[in-house]
Amino acid sequence: MGGDSSGTVHAAVLPGERAEDPWVTLRTCVIVPALNESGSVAAVIHSVHTAMPGAQVVVVNDGSTDDTAHQAARAGAIVVTLPVNLGIGGAVQTGYRYALRNDFDVAMQIDGDGQHEPSEAARLFGPLVAGRADMVIGSRWLGRGDYVAPPSRRFGMRILARLVCWRAGGVFTDTTSGFRAVGRKGIELFAEDYPTDFPEVESLVVASRNGLRIEEAPVRMTHRQHGRSSIAGLNSAYYMVRVIVALLVVSPRRRNQ
Repeated sequence: MGGDSSGTVHAAVLPGERAEDPWVTLRTCVIVPALNESGSVAAVIHSVHTAMPGAQVVVVNDGSTDDTAHQAARAGAIVVTLPVNLGIGGAVQTGYRYALRNDFDVAMQIDGDGQHEPSEAARLFGPLVAGRADMVIGSRWLGRGDYVAPPSRRFGMRILARLVCWRAGGVFTDTTSGFRAVGRKGIELFAEDYPTDFPEVESLVVASRNGLRIEEAPVRMTHRQHGRSSIAGLNSAYYMVRVIVALLVVSPRRRNQ
């Protein structure tokens, strides 16, 4: 990807940018799915603009009932508002479709609740630019940072990681991470086929079955800064059952090449 000049945009270096920063030469779309994140989305957007000047932030407003869309637009993001709530999978796929239609080279997902740190973005670009990977997952469990999850949730993450390793091959430590980046192959795939409901885990299997090379990169994460997780409490049990059944039963389709 990095060596194909036909897919590279050579933009002027702006103040605060360095010529070696990948988002200077690769058109980068940062997808922020958001549902009622008015308390945190503006800070997330400002953090992206600070860490990755020149990247375009696209907030997919997934039927919010608060002023998420207004806060995002005022902070300088492109806002795509869905008329109804599609869930995280539909919102993220909308972002990938935007990235495909607007001919971006890289699409990065960052949550709108403030738990992902845009200053860590360069760690996700490294394997893409080097040509080793088509998809890079930011993992909080590879020794960077001090993120701590409740024991029950950490146990569930380990189970999911083992199942994904079995279905997709490779070794994964943080299959539920929504902090990730893909190159053009990933944009094309996910614009066409992206899991619904709780997609982070299933999308790794979809990517692997369609030939994408996947790596993890160590990143820092914090706990969400605003709102409540959609998989808290009883929803976490549903999440585990839903994803395990999908991994055991559903066979992701291969795209026609």
